Amino acid sequence: MIMYDSILARSFSKHEQKKLRYGALLGFLLIAFSFCTVFKPYLGPLPILKLRLSMGVGLRMLMIKKETSSSQKIYKEASKSHEHIRIRNTSNSLQGVDDINISHKIVENTSSSQQPIVKNATNSQQQVVTEEIVPKKVKPICNIMKRTDFCEINNEDIRIDGSSATVFIASSQLDISAENQSWTIRPYARKGDQTAMNGVRECIPVILFSNGGYAGNHFHDFTDIVIPLYSTSGQFNGEVQFVITNKRSWWIKKFQKVVKNLSKYDPIDIDKEKGVHCFTSGIIGLKRNDKELNIDPSLSSHSMKDFRQFLRSSYSLKKDTAIKIRDGEKKKPRLLIISRKRSRTFINTAKIAQMARRMGFKVVVAEADMNVSRFAEIVNSCDVMLGVHGAGLTNMVFLPENAVLIQVVPYGRMEWLARTYFEEPSKDMKLRYLKYDIKIEESTLIQQYPIDHQVIRDPGSIGKLGWYAFRSVYLDKQNVKLDLNRFRSTFVKALELLHQ
Repeated sequence: MIMYDSILARSFSKHEQKKLRYGALLGFLLIAFSFCTVFKPYLGPLPILKLRLSMGVGLRMLMIKKETSSSQKIYKEASKSHEHIRIRNTSNSLQGVDDINISHKIVENTSSSQQPIVKNATNSQQQVVTEEIVPKKVKPICNIMKRTDFCEINNEDIRIDGSSATVFIASSQLDISAENQSWTIRPYARKGDQTAMNGVRECIPVILFSNGGYAGNHFHDFTDIVIPLYSTSGQFNGEVQFVITNKRSWWIKKFQKVVKNLSKYDPIDIDKEKGVHCFTSGIIGLKRNDKELNIDPSLSSHSMKDFRQFLRSSYSLKKDTAIKIRDGEKKKPRLLIISRKRSRTFINTAKIAQMARRMGFKVVVAEADMNVSRFAEIVNSCDVMLGVHGAGLTNMVFLPENAVLIQVVPYGRMEWLARTYFEEPSKDMKLRYLKYDIKIEESTLIQQYPIDHQVIRDPGSIGKLGWYAFRSVYLDKQNVKLDLNRFRSTFVKALELLHQ
C-alpha cells in the first residue's frame, strides 16, 4: 500500500488523486448496475397464478361457493351488474410460491377476450404464443328441481362454516365456468310450500337435512325427511356424517333407529358449531320424488321396496307378507283400527270393531304416538289397516306386502288429498287399497251447520278461500260416525282381497 501511494504521489497531485478515486468508484457502480440489468430475468421471484372469481353474495341465504384447490386462490368481489372471472399474474410477491407447480408460465384471462394468452418465458427471450383452450363441461353441482334442491359433491375439499351458513368447495378443476358458481338452497324437501320453508334456516352442510318445516307431523316426517334421507344417504351404507340444521332433539329420538342405521356417526348440529368442518365429498340437501311417500329410482339406487325392507330391518319387524286366507282355515286376519283423539275420529269405534269380529277379523285398536318402534310392531302384525284420512295412515309403510289399506275419506271433496297422499303411494308399496267416501249423514258437520249452509252445500267454495279455511272446517272440526250397514261391504271386499 505504501508503494502504491508513493507511485501515485510522484505521478499525480493530491487533487488529481482524489478525482481518480471517485472515478474508480463510479465505474464500479456502473459495472454492478449493468450486471443486475442483464441477469434480472433469472434473479426475480417465480410468478404466482391467482384466480379471482365473483360469487354473487345473497344476504342470509344458503350459499355454496366453489373455490380452486391449493394451486389456485378464489377471492370474492362484489359486482353490481354481472359476474366475471379474471385470472391475473402477480409477480411482485413471494406468497404462495411453494404451493404451486408453475415455473415460468403465466395465464391471463380478461373480460375483453375469450381466448387466454400463454406467455412462455425462456432464458434469453420471451415468446408469445396464442392457443385456444376448450373449457371442459362439468356436471352442475346443484340440482334445482320442482320439489327439492340438492347438491352433490364428490372427491373435492368441502368446508362448512355453520356461523355464516356457507359451504366452500375447493375444486381441482381450473376451467371453472363464470356461471353457477354460487347456489342458494334450502335443505328441506318441500320447497314449494312457503309455510314449511319459513321454518327452515338457510344454510348448507353435507348430507344435510332439516328438522324445520312440518317436522313433527307423522306424514311429513316420512315424506319430507325420512324417505328423502334414506334415498339420499342409503348409498353410503352408514359411512356418512349427517349435518343437521334446525335440529330438534325429540325428532332425532323419535327416529333414532332410522338415523343410526343410516349413519354410524352422531349427527352434527351445525347451527351450534363455531368452527369449519372439512369433508372430501357430500350431498347438500335431500333427494326426493315429486310424488308423496315415494322414491324415484332415477335419483336413487334404491326403491320403495328397499325402503320398506330397511324399515323392517331397523325395527326388527317379522312379517313380510300379509296372510292369505284359504277356505277351511281357522286363522283369522288381523285388523288394525287407527284411533285419533283431536279430529277425524271414529265416534263409534266399538261398534265398528264388534262388526269386524263377527265377520272374522281379529281386531286391534291403537293410536300412533312418539314411540315409533312400538307402533311399527303393531302395524306390521296386521293384515288390514283402517283409518280416517290423516297422518296416522302414514304407518302403512310398516304393513306387510299384500296387506289391505282402507282409507275413510271425510266429507268435503277430499278426493285429491286421499288419492295423492295415500292411494297412489300404497300401490308402490305393494299394498291393496280400498276407499270409503262418507256421506254428510256420517259426518259430525251436520250437527254443527244447517243443511243449507255453504259448508254443507258447497265445500268447493270453502276451498276457494284457501287451504287454512278449508282445513279449519273439514279437517279440524269433523269426526266420523260410520254407517255400519253401508260400510259392511268394504270389510267384505277386504276379506276377498286376502283370499287372492
